[in-house]
Amino acid sequence: MVYVRSCAASRHRRMSTTQLKWQTVFFIFCVYGMDFGICQARYSIAEEAPEGSFVGNIANDLGIEISRLISGKARVVTKGGRQYVELSRDKGTLVVKERIDREELCKQTTPCSFSFDLIMENPIELHRVTVEVQDINDNAPKFPKGTVSLQISENTASGTRFPLDSAVDLDVGVNGIESYSLSKSDHFKLEIHNQADGQKYVEMLLDRELDREERDKLKLVLTAYDGGSPKKSGSMQIHISVLDVNDNAPVCKQSVYKTEVRENSPSGSVVTAVSATDADEGINGLVSYSIAQASEKARNVFDINAETGAITILQGLDYESERIYQLNINAIDKGGLADKCKVIIEVIDENDNAPSIQLMSFSNVVAENSPVGTTLAVINVEDVDSGQNGLVKCKINENVPFKIESSLSDYNVIITDETLDRENIAEYNITILVSDQGSPARYSNKTLNVKISDVNDNPPVFSSEEYKTSIIENNSPGVAVLTVKASDADWGPNARLSYFLGDNNIQGNPVSSFVSVNSESGVIHAVKSYDYEQMKSFSFNVTARDGGSPPLSSEVTVTINVQDQNDNAPQVLYPVQTGGSVVAEIVPRSADVGYLVTKVVAVDVDSGQNAWLSYKLQKATDRALFEVGAQNGEIRTVRQVTDKDAVKQKLTVVVEDNGQPSRSAVVNINVAVADTFPEVLSEFTDFTQHNQYNDDLTFYLVLALAAVSFLFITTVVVIISVKIYRWRQSRIFYQSNLPVIPYYPPGYTDTGVTGTLPHMYNYDACMTTDSRKSDCKYSTLGGQSVLVMDRSFTETMQRVMRGKEFQQDLESPEVVRK
Repeated sequence: MVYVRSCAASRHRRMSTTQLKWQTVFFIFCVYGMDFGICQARYSIAEEAPEGSFVGNIANDLGIEISRLISGKARVVTKGGRQYVELSRDKGTLVVKERIDREELCKQTTPCSFSFDLIMENPIELHRVTVEVQDINDNAPKFPKGTVSLQISENTASGTRFPLDSAVDLDVGVNGIESYSLSKSDHFKLEIHNQADGQKYVEMLLDRELDREERDKLKLVLTAYDGGSPKKSGSMQIHISVLDVNDNAPVCKQSVYKTEVRENSPSGSVVTAVSATDADEGINGLVSYSIAQASEKARNVFDINAETGAITILQGLDYESERIYQLNINAIDKGGLADKCKVIIEVIDENDNAPSIQLMSFSNVVAENSPVGTTLAVINVEDVDSGQNGLVKCKINENVPFKIESSLSDYNVIITDETLDRENIAEYNITILVSDQGSPARYSNKTLNVKISDVNDNPPVFSSEEYKTSIIENNSPGVAVLTVKASDADWGPNARLSYFLGDNNIQGNPVSSFVSVNSESGVIHAVKSYDYEQMKSFSFNVTARDGGSPPLSSEVTVTINVQDQNDNAPQVLYPVQTGGSVVAEIVPRSADVGYLVTKVVAVDVDSGQNAWLSYKLQKATDRALFEVGAQNGEIRTVRQVTDKDAVKQKLTVVVEDNGQPSRSAVVNINVAVADTFPEVLSEFTDFTQHNQYNDDLTFYLVLALAAVSFLFITTVVVIISVKIYRWRQSRIFYQSNLPVIPYYPPGYTDTGVTGTLPHMYNYDACMTTDSRKSDCKYSTLGGQSVLVMDRSFTETMQRVMRGKEFQQDLESPEVVRK
């Protein structure tokens, strides 16, 4: 005979912080035969779980007694491969035996699982257990190559695509590659394509044409990101070399070249040199020079070097025969592109001596804050020639913030002509050009190198006007949050920066109790662990100060947003869970489908999805009778209540948040299915009888009540006895026929209304199923005295006491005190 039992269960178990947070049993399928039984169980566990991590309680899930596991020598049998899970017989649990690497076990296959058999003997039972291994984000994307070099011609058309290697991530699902990004570029942009198998491939698109003359090399970074939490990334360097094409013609530096030559210049002397530049490179940038048009005589007197453009004298010049020569020069590159310029050569009469330049005073360093007119150099210019050939004039090159002025005879001074700025230009080359007025004139020049010294005239400038960043709560103290960076256009000590925290207060505490900043690097560290529930964000100022004298500084605002973490479990507000009393919700047997039994109210102090709560019915005496709303926590009847339903119903509801990992709380609810209160009371009295704590408490309360009652009755009996005794004493007075007048001392009161309990009390006892909630109410009925009359006592007193002796005793102080 063979029968099949099938059940499905889902449970959550909390582990230690170093182990997995949740385990799930997906299903259990069992087949029992004559001599053996076969069950299948399925669990799930995240990869990389440490050894000893809890997988599942196979004994509870399969309904196997621990003694059966031990007597049947239960063991885990793996067919080939490694044994990742082992059985703890004495506990009936499955735990991780060795490290599980999902990528090693299944590569890219999903879902990933491994199976093993649980075997027991006498009788033989075989249970197949399958464990699904959940992927975690433990692998970062990786490119096949760290660097890729591309050579692209500058005339490549816009829209040209360049395929790039895709990254590989050993993880799967959401932990696999999610997106790519390309570093900022003016010429290229990134396009991402999805393939039919779900993989992504990337192409780099030329968005704007390249210009080698503008930039011949580009460096880009391609980054791949996965979808894990936290995200991981990998990058690849892309080096692009722009290849040249002949798209630029030579350009002469000057359209007209003018020069003068002495008539006694020897053959081979260079008169001047024309120069042209070609923005192309390599062979496309080589320029050759030739005389395109000139007089026959000029061709016989001058020659040009095809490579250098230097114009030289072929034979002697004669000022009287020709004073000016004009040459039209062609500058041609190897591709046939050309430019033209004109060279005018003037022959000057003989002048044997050139002027000389002497520095009388010179300072090669000048401060950038020097006022206009500051003297830089004093020069003396002389020409040993006489007449017009001995008269000299000086000038300096243009486009410099200096000028030369004549001072005394043969002396000139170079002074500043504009405000200097070292951050713009740090040094200048001043070329002093001196010519005489001879015929022909002679020239001399001298170059002075002037360096501009720095002054602290630039404050630090932060790279951003405001810094904002985020950090997850419960961070480790000392972790780096972000880096602030400032730059200073000055130089040397004036540009050496230090970083300081501002004098801010955060929630009444100094900012230094929350963050610290490295004075040299600008790295901001968290001093303490932040709590999102106490502080969601805070701002403070960071100051960057240079090393100048006096120092200059700048300030920037830094805002740190604290991100919520699921560190708080839900709290159940209703129903309140008492320690030992039984609180039950009553459902009448006439309740219809959808009858609202009660509502579980819970809150979570976290925020966002960490505070989204869901409700689930974990256990119930009758699962077919109740259900709980997943979102609102309302417990309602699923079907019509019948007379066959048990009076006592116990429900266990799990409240779970939506955090990762999620946290939960459990609430137990007692439900009474009955129409009358005595029926509920009788049933739930049985509940309390099984509660040892309530039994002990009730016993002690009853014992205390008995003791109090005994003391009360004893006191009443004593009071009544005293009253009877005094009443008999008074009767003796009346029957003795003695003229005795009772004496009442001051302050004396009738004993009939005095004593420990002078009045009678009515006790209302209110008892509940929970003895700790029993109560007693007291009410006074009145001040009447209770007196018991007995004539035998009077007769006895008459025989014993005499009238006179009794009168003396009555007047004695002892009687008065009584």
